[in-house]
Amino acid sequence: MSTNSPSEFAFEPDLRLINMTLKVIGGKWRLYLILVLGQQTLRFSELSERLPDVSPKVLAGELKALVALGVIQRVVYAEVPPKVEYRLTEQGRLALPLMSQLQQIGQFFI
Repeated sequence: MSTNSPSEFAFEPDLRLINMTLKVIGGKWRLYLILVLGQQTLRFSELSERLPDVSPKVLAGELKALVALGVIQRVVYAEVPPKVEYRLTEQGRLALPLMSQLQQIGQFFI
């Protein structure tokens, strides 16, 4: 296994962009939400079932934050009872390849 020293990386970090990325994926549950919504559009109750360790209050807050960042779209249907679904935006889909990279990194630490 080869290790890369910092001098081997051929990019100039832009801390402003890195901070924005961390704002999107930071937090305990955001990556999971992006991953789950990357597979399909879901309602709040379905998200709660898929992420049972997340309290409803925290889930609602994370969804609201991701909607505000433009990562997730909240779609409200004019029905009775009201129907609300969450889906990834095109911007949100940009984070999906990161999941594969994170999984590869995780394999080195198992």
